[in-house]
Amino acid sequence: MRIELEVLLPVHNEAESIERTVAEIYDAINPVAAMRFIVCEDGSSDGTPEILRKLETKYPVNLFTGGPRKGYSQAVLLGMRAMEAPYLLCLDSDGQCDPKDFPAFWEARHRADVVIGWRVNRADTTMRRLMSRTFYRVYQIFYNTPVNDPSCPFILAPKNVIARLEPELGVMQQGFWWEFVARTHRRGFSIAELPVRHRLRAAGMTQVYKIKKLPGIGYRHFMALFRIWRETRTEKASAVGKPA
Repeated sequence: MRIELEVLLPVHNEAESIERTVAEIYDAINPVAAMRFIVCEDGSSDGTPEILRKLETKYPVNLFTGGPRKGYSQAVLLGMRAMEAPYLLCLDSDGQCDPKDFPAFWEARHRADVVIGWRVNRADTTMRRLMSRTFYRVYQIFYNTPVNDPSCPFILAPKNVIARLEPELGVMQQGFWWEFVARTHRRGFSIAELPVRHRLRAAGMTQVYKIKKLPGIGYRHFMALFRIWRETRTEKASAVGKPA
């Protein structure tokens, strides 16, 4: 069977829930589009690699594992470079986004170059939501994107768009999707935004946005925001046409 879609999962220390998450994604998506996983395991220390190797024998999985931690952005970029299918769906591996929302994305794939989720009722802490909205206001001053939730990790894009953007990405180490949306918009690709359900983590605690890390993450976000704007300020957003 021809693979229509690859589902990219960056994974770090998700041993408690990754088996359940992979099963849920596969059961929700494979009946809609013949799929394969691209799993980029990122230096886990809790037994996640062993679980993923077991899952590799049960599901269609292109698994990348081993070595020291690369960070979220580099794990996603590794998966993007490995893409072979016509479409790529990016999801986080913490189970917060409901894969049952996928059929609407698949139906919308010809309406825009990129389809992104909008977590209308976001199941995150008050502090994280507040920081996100504050950063969003500054972000929109720079980019004025037609998106309400540019950090949502539920994104569907065709291979030609991924191939165009991937070499430029990686400036925002802990805000990858903010950068992805900014560069998508600056390059003139069209974006459709669909509401998605957002849930509490399947298990454990967030691996990135811990309270003590937030000031440093915020500072790096703002510095990266300016750098991306500077790199793209001379580009004129132009229509590039929808994927064939």
